[in-house]
Amino acid sequence: MRKQNTNSTGFIQSVKTLSRSIREYKKPSILAPLFVAMEVVLECLIPWIMSLLLEAMRFLSGTPDGSSPSLLVKKVLFLLSSDGRPELLLTILFFGGVLITCAFLSLLCGFLSGKYCAIASSGFAKNLRKDMYYKIQDFSFSNIDKFSSSSLVTRMTTDVTNVEMSYMMVIRTAVRSPFMLIFSLTMSFIINAKMALIFVCTTPLLAIGLILIMSRAIPFFNKIFKKYDKLNESVEENIKGMRVVKSYVREDFEKQKFEKASSNVKNDFTRAEKIIALNTPLMNFCTYGSLIAIYVIGSMMIINSKETLLKWTELQSFMSYSFQMLMSLMMLSMIFVTFIMSTASAKRIAEVLNEQSTITSPENAVKEIKDGSIEFSNVNFKYSEKSEHLILQDVNLKIESGQTIGIIGSTGSSKSTLVSLIPRLYDTLSGSVKISGVDVKDYDLDTLRDAVAMVLQKNVLFSGSVRDNMKWGNKDATDEQIEQVLRLAQISTFNLDKHIEQGGANVSGGQKQRLCIARALLKQPKILILDDSTSAVDTKTDALIRKALKEYIPSTTKIIIAQRIASIQDADNIIILDGGKISASGTHDELIRTNEIYQELFYSQNNAESNSVKQKILAEKEGKA
Repeated sequence: MRKQNTNSTGFIQSVKTLSRSIREYKKPSILAPLFVAMEVVLECLIPWIMSLLLEAMRFLSGTPDGSSPSLLVKKVLFLLSSDGRPELLLTILFFGGVLITCAFLSLLCGFLSGKYCAIASSGFAKNLRKDMYYKIQDFSFSNIDKFSSSSLVTRMTTDVTNVEMSYMMVIRTAVRSPFMLIFSLTMSFIINAKMALIFVCTTPLLAIGLILIMSRAIPFFNKIFKKYDKLNESVEENIKGMRVVKSYVREDFEKQKFEKASSNVKNDFTRAEKIIALNTPLMNFCTYGSLIAIYVIGSMMIINSKETLLKWTELQSFMSYSFQMLMSLMMLSMIFVTFIMSTASAKRIAEVLNEQSTITSPENAVKEIKDGSIEFSNVNFKYSEKSEHLILQDVNLKIESGQTIGIIGSTGSSKSTLVSLIPRLYDTLSGSVKISGVDVKDYDLDTLRDAVAMVLQKNVLFSGSVRDNMKWGNKDATDEQIEQVLRLAQISTFNLDKHIEQGGANVSGGQKQRLCIARALLKQPKILILDDSTSAVDTKTDALIRKALKEYIPSTTKIIIAQRIASIQDADNIIILDGGKISASGTHDELIRTNEIYQELFYSQNNAESNSVKQKILAEKEGKA
């Protein structure tokens, strides 16, 4: 019981969160159910007007009570054809006009309700996607890691579609069905209260059955959407790594992995649908059982009482209302199924909308960065609070503005993590990172990140022209400025109108890296971070790029992460990271003499120079001795 209450509370909170995305579509959201209510009232009036017409025809034609409908129609037609009976003709025309008017107005209200319902539901879905997308833009890397990219895609597509369908039913069908049910039941009581009690008896049975079905089905749908995330993750991973898959001939393995993920979704859907499938037989049992009872009891009342307790015209109207109630219940059944599916989706969307970024701009944030000096003071960091081990431990580092800093270390030594703390892609667990003497947490995020340009390990280009990609660095850049930075990045042969496919699939790894470096240069930052971003270019091109950086942005602080010592040996200071700690620092000449890790890396990468360097170092040591 406590779990059900928690689920109910969570769903209510989710609805409150999602309702904020209705905004400018409040008017059509109100008009849609309003026109639905008017449509229902008009439809419910039609059977009642029909019964009044039949009673008026019986009275004016002099047909005795207990006569069959066919006898009444024959007598009315005979009277109209023989002596005219103007009062009978006027009565039929009057009631006929009222019926046509009600039918036309009902049709008009139905059309308007459908129109406003479509506007409201599609607009609501548009706002949900927009709000989620904008929210994700503010997420830190920690927030994105929490959800995963595949899960966020599922929430913005499948989950939003489910909620859109549910909202469409809420403002139209979910209004029409209860209204139709209530009005039809009310009219049934007006016609004959004893007969209407049949529906009162079957309603509790139906309600209990639906509640039991819902309580069993919802947990399955909660599982399904998590498995949808895994399915999308499998597809996303396969498409991104298609070249690797084909080069290793692993298509069959990927097919099996997809089949497994797809089967998991199918199996849970099957279990959930088996439970929901009970909804239809339960509905049919209650409704058709009610209809049989009405036919039997109504016929007996007419025959035994000779229409004193119930007239056949009233039974006919009663049956019309019964069918209206039947249709209402069937529509409620559809709403019920959609509602179950959208409950899990609504909660998943609300989770994204309610998520607060772990990194935000402070109040009265500093909006000016004077220079590119950086200082790490007793910095400790780990990706998750639950993690037992620190990724970075007691890091202390001071970098002067305009310096070139090299960072080297073994794979997994947290080189990329260290530089990610500078633009606050992550926040420190303890200690501080300062730029220009100010803690990065005190800066306005836009100001901070605009002053730092990063060329990441995984270089990303977007679909569009070379010009479009370059303008990510500076949206107001001219073609001359773009061509200049392309020359500096040693890739001036590219036409600015050349189309770049998604992810840069139609350019080589080296070209992609150089385009990303050019894009970063166009930003003219105070701090430039190159995270192993020349690994795919030859040593000559690497040297030319470093020379261009030194000449083009001399006052910019440059941090170069590399695996090749040749890429950093000219740096003002070289940092060696080992296991998340600074193992040593110094210039190339200092480290080659004093640090074993650096020596080992240098000797392994520079066999031709190794012997001469070793001999020189030994000679210096012997001289000191």
